[in-house]
Amino acid sequence: MSDNIYLPQLARVAFIKDEVVGERAIKTFRVEAADGGDLFEHECGQCAMLSIFGRGESMISIASSPLIKEYKQFSIMRVGRVSSAFHDLAVGDVIGIRGPYGNDFPIDDWRGKNLYFIGGGCGLAPIWPLITTAVAQRADFKNITVFYGGRTSRDIMYRAELEKLRESVDVHLSIDKAEEGWEGYCGFVPAAVMDKDPVPDNSVAITCGPPIMIKYVIENLNKLGFADEQIYTTIENKMKCGLGKCGRCNVGKDYVCVKGPVYSWAVLKNLPEEY
Repeated sequence: MSDNIYLPQLARVAFIKDEVVGERAIKTFRVEAADGGDLFEHECGQCAMLSIFGRGESMISIASSPLIKEYKQFSIMRVGRVSSAFHDLAVGDVIGIRGPYGNDFPIDDWRGKNLYFIGGGCGLAPIWPLITTAVAQRADFKNITVFYGGRTSRDIMYRAELEKLRESVDVHLSIDKAEEGWEGYCGFVPAAVMDKDPVPDNSVAITCGPPIMIKYVIENLNKLGFADEQIYTTIENKMKCGLGKCGRCNVGKDYVCVKGPVYSWAVLKNLPEEY
């Protein structure tokens, strides 16, 4: 690879899956090095800058476990110019990729603990590498529980993968309002967490989703007895350079692309409420 930190590596799209269709469409992409070599290594929680030449670039959470070396996975919601361009891609198309950026979840510090993963909407993607890594190293952890919710049953991403997870961990799916045939929880994700009453002793809770969901999940976890140091989340301020140079993603003194996107609530709650 080039020593130029701004020069992306070429990657080829090897796989595309429609996760969610409609107005809030989400597609999952797997990309491989275009030259047949290796892409960079990453840790759980880190991001990569993806570019479509002539259309722009965007910072996206890496949604595959660092244990997987053959490809990097990204799940992208169609919300703007660049994300829409990604939704127009086909298998075999070439994009640019550079990274990894940001810090990571301290998973090594959590071995021997209970893990609670709490996601909503496209917020499942940033914590999916952590979930799949923990499951792959199942003997290193105690109970693993996944809470995940979508607006409707059609908005549940990674549906087949979540059903397979039930073989080794507790999975609780929810939708906002009742639907015919739905057997999971009906209601918002924070309420689903309270309903199951997770135990804070020797536990860590990791949450990601819409900001309002994260807010109430953290409030409920505190009510259940989780200390601020036991709660982790990610924030995704607009990141343009990934190097702490452009100042687009700063929260107070922190550049999220460098000091984040992973924060414990004990740290994050003391930053300005700009995020």
